[in-house]
Amino acid sequence: MDFGPYLLLATLEGAVGAAVLALTAVGLSLVFGVMRVVNVAHGEFYMLGAVVAWFVATSVGTHPALGFVAALIVAPLVAAIIAIAADRLVLKQVNYDPEATIVGTIGILYIIQQAALMGYGPEARPVEPPFSDRIALPWYDFQAGEWFYPWGFGTTSYKLFVIAAAIVLLLAFWALMTRTKVGLIMRATQLDSDMALAFGIPVGRVYSLVFGFGAALAALAAVLIVPIQQAHYLMGGDPLLLSFIVVIIGGLGSVRGTVVAALLIGMSDGIMSMFFAPTLAKIIATMAVALVLVFRPQGLFGTKAA
Repeated sequence: MDFGPYLLLATLEGAVGAAVLALTAVGLSLVFGVMRVVNVAHGEFYMLGAVVAWFVATSVGTHPALGFVAALIVAPLVAAIIAIAADRLVLKQVNYDPEATIVGTIGILYIIQQAALMGYGPEARPVEPPFSDRIALPWYDFQAGEWFYPWGFGTTSYKLFVIAAAIVLLLAFWALMTRTKVGLIMRATQLDSDMALAFGIPVGRVYSLVFGFGAALAALAAVLIVPIQQAHYLMGGDPLLLSFIVVIIGGLGSVRGTVVAALLIGMSDGIMSMFFAPTLAKIIATMAVALVLVFRPQGLFGTKAA
């Protein structure tokens, strides 16, 4: 087979990773943009979404689609409730001090991780996808001048669904932030929390809502990816690292920059992982962060501090 089909397959795999990464990183970017909190526990809310999805899918026990739909509803709600409780019990108590919140979210990280280990166990467990039809992809043979179907060249309907679902969810998030009163309140709090408080906006409640919403986005991303990967109590590390890389490259607090950077990092990670090694992809992404910090510290779409 020519190089082209392999590149197309790697691009599709990268698109799946980029879609899930964009959802995860947007949640992290939202929390930092509004609350100025570096949420080190963000990856554990991602893991929590996958673990809850496994519990829900196995508990429903009928058609996989029913368990999947139930997981799409239950997992984000559970993650949001736990995140709101963590905000009230930990972050609010330290008055959202930047250094203290880092320590606090590290504590939240270990609490969620160890609770998952005790309740879920150390095994990696699969979740059956709601559908997974094999789709053969055609390729054009320029020498023969005709289309053909190379053996083993294709993808699954579920992977295409993940890409489409992530796009729909990101568009819904954009509409929420730009077309609704809730989004207006979040943006006002992001721009000037003191002024927002002076105009009667309950900033404390907004912070709790934002922290819960960010966790719910991470859990949603995990529910989408867990039928492709497996649920494991240590699976939050890579999404957290890649989300931080994406947020730094895109610009801290910039949702548009986060989505663009997620596409760049996710696609390159998928392609590099297929042709070389996943470790090399992480090294290149880390080097990209270093270059951004040196030549454009505010990120691709961030704004310079006044």
